[in-house]
Amino acid sequence: MGGVALTTVRVFRSCPEWEREFPVAAGERTAVTVGNFDGVHLGHQRILQCLVERARGLAATPVAVTFDPHPARLLRPAEAPPLILTLEQRIARLAELGCAAVVVLPFTRELAQLAPEAFVHTILAGCLRARAVVVGANFRFGHQQAGDVHRLRVLGQELGLEVEVVPPVKLRGQTVSSTAIRAAVRAGRVSLAGRLLGRPFALTGTIQPGTGQGRRLVVPTLNLQPEQELLPASGVYATQTLLEGRAYWSATNVGVRPTFDGHRLTVESHLLDFTEELREGNLEVRFYSRLRDEQKFASAAELRAQVLRDIARARRFFLRLERGAALARKYAS
Repeated sequence: MGGVALTTVRVFRSCPEWEREFPVAAGERTAVTVGNFDGVHLGHQRILQCLVERARGLAATPVAVTFDPHPARLLRPAEAPPLILTLEQRIARLAELGCAAVVVLPFTRELAQLAPEAFVHTILAGCLRARAVVVGANFRFGHQQAGDVHRLRVLGQELGLEVEVVPPVKLRGQTVSSTAIRAAVRAGRVSLAGRLLGRPFALTGTIQPGTGQGRRLVVPTLNLQPEQELLPASGVYATQTLLEGRAYWSATNVGVRPTFDGHRLTVESHLLDFTEELREGNLEVRFYSRLRDEQKFASAAELRAQVLRDIARARRFFLRLERGAALARKYAS
């Protein structure tokens, strides 16, 4: 699971598994948040911060409830969005942000048909023994999303369940959401996506054998087979590639290599100041800035000349980035 540091967290794949295996002593309770949490972006991070604080105040266990597959896969498959993170990465991010347990509910027809009251009574109050629930302002739940935060508060009062509603996070006037991040990535606006995520948008996966064209151009690349469904728009990007625990500045092409009449989408990274030849391993590619569109060149020589310009431009970008970081450290000390 590239790029995500695993933190100790207990993962449960159903309510029966939770009830069977989670060691809840008599009277012990949980503080719970519920959502898809795709991307675990700045808005999600605010909710999770409030969850952990509320759990601490109640001496409760902070628990995140999420779903697999994404509800849209079942209810509106033609409209189901490409996911920003794999399920394993989502769980790891939730753990990093303080969740002691993650409950992954299989999203089935039966779950989709639960009335809002049944969802709260059966899952939140019953299975999870929640003392508090922390959700975002746009939270919807139950059959046909009939439940909202007002209904949750009413049900909470009936059950002695504290409900905290966290306002949306806005960045430069834009509400942070998974939908906005997907739109930014698809448009190649990876720097905007990174700001909304609170970290660079990244692809992870394994090294795949290439055609050798990069090496013939004297610009060797590592070819990534991404785990994620969401890919940036075709083009060339200034990136950072993590390989075997080490980070390298890089220039990455996402596209079909039109100069060579390619048709299959590829993700190829040239690591700056890296000369080894690797044929296997795990990669994480973090996207910082889009340098240009993908282009078709008249010859391999023209392509090589442009790639060298891309690499030089990526170097200048990262030099400015490092200088900015050094200044920030200087004034923070």
